[in-house]
Amino acid sequence: LLLATLTYDTLRFEYEDFPETKEPVWILGRKYSVITEKEEILLDVTSRLWFTYRKNFPAIGGTGPTSDTGWGCMLRCGQMIFAQALVCRHLGRDWRWTKGKRQMDNYFNVLNAFIDKKDSYYSIHQIAQMGVGEGKSIGQWYGPNTVAQVLKKLATFDTWSSLAVHIAMDNTVVMEEIRRLCQSNFPCAGATACPSVEADLLYNGYPEEAGVRERLSLWKPLVLLIPLRLGLTDINEAYIETLKHCFMMPQSLGVIGGKPNSAHYFIGYVGEELIYLDPHTTQPAVEPNDSGCLPDESFHCQHPPCRMSIAELDPSIAVGFFCNTEEDFNDWCQQIKKLSLVRGALPMFELVERQPSHFSNPDILNLTPDSSDADRLERFFDSEDEDFEILSL
Repeated sequence: LLLATLTYDTLRFEYEDFPETKEPVWILGRKYSVITEKEEILLDVTSRLWFTYRKNFPAIGGTGPTSDTGWGCMLRCGQMIFAQALVCRHLGRDWRWTKGKRQMDNYFNVLNAFIDKKDSYYSIHQIAQMGVGEGKSIGQWYGPNTVAQVLKKLATFDTWSSLAVHIAMDNTVVMEEIRRLCQSNFPCAGATACPSVEADLLYNGYPEEAGVRERLSLWKPLVLLIPLRLGLTDINEAYIETLKHCFMMPQSLGVIGGKPNSAHYFIGYVGEELIYLDPHTTQPAVEPNDSGCLPDESFHCQHPPCRMSIAELDPSIAVGFFCNTEEDFNDWCQQIKKLSLVRGALPMFELVERQPSHFSNPDILNLTPDSSDADRLERFFDSEDEDFEILSL
């Protein structure tokens, strides 16, 4: 509690807080050396959009809560992982935020999509109210899967970003489903109008010289969220190597999860520790100033990021990836296939070309008793939100 009352300036860049180690530091697909690139690491972390508890925002639903302290941490983590997708979409992974430096309009467009008011695409108001349809009353705690489902619904209204959001259930990523989703608004009628010839001659299925590079909607940028359960009460250490590899992929959006009842947004790792942004600080709600500008400093964590042992991670998580182009997605698939060959790394999910036959009818559990199906059966009945909700009050 004391930490939350300190100003950010008193915490700013206490360099000794980040471990002096020869181990590489991975932040959302970027590899750094602490010895030679400490400032770059901290700048990368500070540039992520940081969403925390807020107080004194307009009442949710007109008469609901005016603060999300104590219940909104997973909603804020959902905002952070989605904001990273929007940053990659509109600003690029290399974009950096510098205090006091004038930012481009697209930056404020991204930030405004998350501001605490009812008409922002991904505001706490929208997430809380959309969650009612997922069986969550306003002010109730979410798990990683619930927040992913809600964000998927909200993204359909964000025509500016035009994202394809896919949530891979049952520990299975079906490539055919994703391709269908990302190509769903092709301007051509029927697949025959878009013959798939050698990819290097084409840009997303069209000859480059045909001037269609500007034609939107050949491949909708993909946000892929994969809710997982990596153990019963503790994370199974056999998954740790695979989890680390997720942060090494250039498509990484990080991971939402945490400890029981305490959600965090994990953006990387060093050694056996995860690096994360923590939403558990209550800040006043922010409104545009008289000139219409949005004061944005409180949306960037300007002290060294938090760290925790990977072994302490609650097994319920959601892993996120962003594929801006079809080429990005194909590259991601190749990396996942290679990962299955890494010794000592148990796959966290399965990558398949098309829907397995036993998924065809969701009402009939057509399962055979091998280990992978036993896992699926467990997930079918598992309500991953419940163990997060056992509050120790």
